[in-house]
Amino acid sequence: MVVSESIIDLSGGEAETRAIEMSPDALQDVRPIPRVSIQAFCETDGVAKPIEKAGLDRRMAKAHLRVHKGGIRAAAEHFSSAPTPNLVILESRYPPGELVEELEALADVCDPGSKVVVIGHYNDVTLYRDLMRRGISEYLVAPISIADVMEVIGSLFTAPDAEPLGRSIAFIGAKGGVGSSTIAHNVAWAISKRFSSDVVLADLDLPFGTANINFDQDPAQGIAEAIFSADRMDDVLLDRLLSKCAEHLSLLAAPSALDRTYDFAGDAFNALIEAAQRGAPVVALDVPHAWGDWTRSVLTRADQIVITATPDLANLRNTKNLVDTLRKLRPNDPPPHLVLNQLAIPKRPEIEPGEFCDPLGLEPIAQIAFDPQMFGKAANNGQMVVETDPRHAAVAAFDHIAHVLTGRHEGRKPKKSSLFSRLRGK
Repeated sequence: MVVSESIIDLSGGEAETRAIEMSPDALQDVRPIPRVSIQAFCETDGVAKPIEKAGLDRRMAKAHLRVHKGGIRAAAEHFSSAPTPNLVILESRYPPGELVEELEALADVCDPGSKVVVIGHYNDVTLYRDLMRRGISEYLVAPISIADVMEVIGSLFTAPDAEPLGRSIAFIGAKGGVGSSTIAHNVAWAISKRFSSDVVLADLDLPFGTANINFDQDPAQGIAEAIFSADRMDDVLLDRLLSKCAEHLSLLAAPSALDRTYDFAGDAFNALIEAAQRGAPVVALDVPHAWGDWTRSVLTRADQIVITATPDLANLRNTKNLVDTLRKLRPNDPPPHLVLNQLAIPKRPEIEPGEFCDPLGLEPIAQIAFDPQMFGKAANNGQMVVETDPRHAAVAAFDHIAHVLTGRHEGRKPKKSSLFSRLRGK
């Protein structure tokens, strides 16, 4: 039995009806909901609004949810002339005895295969047991949160023995050339090395991707074959297309060829990303600086997003647009992470990090100084920065980003490099 926090009347009286405030982190472990139909019949806004907001969540993208006004009687009337969906959610303010009687009337018009969740206003264990005996799938006590709704739907339609899904992390630059791919590749390497955790790195920039160059790989097949074979994408095909970069790091390389155009539908990468998540705890997505149906879909569905920017006005504008848009597309998720890169370029006017971040409402998780010699040497050698110089200040930044993205916080951020301090005149 799921009992929401705080204002439940334990004496059996009616609960106050208002939605519970929820931290975005409360949904971090909720699995995506499969393709099911759901109809909810609500008597109060305090129950209807969390259900409506749950329907807008990225994890509910495949599900079809409709919210109606009215409780059990409205549902019985509706389903007397319409088929019942996979799940019916019912709110009722009736006391326990009358609630059971009302549900009996609904049973006459409800298909046997439909699941039913009841949201009541009485915290009554006897009522809960009675409802379970009568075949009700779950009983929630109002008030409820979005997390309550998502968790109960997930528990009903996700196999309890299903393997956990890996987390997808999308890296995108606020502008082209800001180093987002370099950040993505080095952080993916750091996660695989520091935590001995399997990572799949997918280079989504099919015409101009650089992951194969940065890892000194030349695979015969890669992400293009995965995308153009999406209808038969499975774990076996994915394993065949992956290129091994290190013990725990595998690469889906881009062809980096212009023999065809790469215009994709919005859901083109969904099957590939889902297959990768079934096989690895972390899936790093190197997303090109572009804006179309498929890039928006990838960013909307990702578990975490990292935006890389350099401190100038165009980057500030683009980052602000990205952050505002993603907050609308992902209302129940934390905001994106921000990395400030290529700082302290000699003689280049820059916006101070504090002034850059203030209109965004974000704190950068890393600030990386401009060092063309080191990054250029690593790129030309097909190596990560840590392989070129394990003591370089950027290595600590990549490690810190890896800790933040995996939830293994270090306690304090790495210090800015001596080069950064010197060029700032400190």
